Amino acid sequence: MKNENDILKWLNRENSDEDLMRLKNTKEFTTLEKIAHYSSQLDTPKVNVEEALKDLKLKTQNTTKKGKVVRFNFKKLYKYAAILVVLLTTTYFLFSNSNTNFKTEFAQTKNFNLPDNSEVILNANSEISYAKDKWEENRNLNLEGEAYFKVQKGKKFTVNTQIGEVTVLGTQFNVKERENYFEVKTYEGLVSVTYKNTVVKLPKGTIFKVVNGKIDATNTFDINEKSWLEKESNFKSTALRFVLEEIENQFGYTIETKDINLDILYSGGFTHNDVNNALKSITIPLQLSYKIDGKKITIFNYDK
Repeated sequence: MKNENDILKWLNRENSDEDLMRLKNTKEFTTLEKIAHYSSQLDTPKVNVEEALKDLKLKTQNTTKKGKVVRFNFKKLYKYAAILVVLLTTTYFLFSNSNTNFKTEFAQTKNFNLPDNSEVILNANSEISYAKDKWEENRNLNLEGEAYFKVQKGKKFTVNTQIGEVTVLGTQFNVKERENYFEVKTYEGLVSVTYKNTVVKLPKGTIFKVVNGKIDATNTFDINEKSWLEKESNFKSTALRFVLEEIENQFGYTIETKDINLDILYSGGFTHNDVNNALKSITIPLQLSYKIDGKKITIFNYDK
């Protein structure tokens, strides 16, 4: 490490004014201030240093091995050990706090801006994380759930999910990643989607889906159709299981089904303002019925 003598003096509060000015002009000084801040909050075990050194010296004197005797500079050794302890114990705090996270609960959405002023609208039961201090050189974030992005033009912008990766330069698009379901819609510009070894370019008005590990054919969609951004969810030939999951996300209910084919395809939608109306929009076309008990919904066939 550069300037190690100045750093040692700083840790031991032995700097002169000249030493301190020189150290403040180095790149390491900001990190050292963080180390000092976090280490001051640590409850370190109390050790009688003098007794420990005395005991170590006694053991060394009682050693009868032949050969050259090396005398340790215990004072300097103690200083380096102290620095090592502080660095190791504060690494966790420094790195665990380097990521910025945004999270929504059930029936909640959130709007926020990224460091480059790109806009994000996070849907219910979703989470985004990214390294704020590295954003200028690497516009890279992780998404769990669903989000709508309005990306400012600039360097490559990447959205990573557990299923696939989305890359753009500057555009508007929606990414949805739920269990066994991955969907990307392009509202403006051109979006590149990577799924395993497949790379697909999505121009405005196209949608890419992966359902249960299988790629659905790339289709078009109506960009003027209402979406969750307007408090409405719409589906086209979508398995019922994913539609019901969206009911859970938007209203915070738990859904149980009895003898229902969850792979039956549903086309339609529901608004997010009333759970009864939402359930009717789904169950009536599919000739199903439902019952609400507290925060639990049971869906069954009419004859049950």
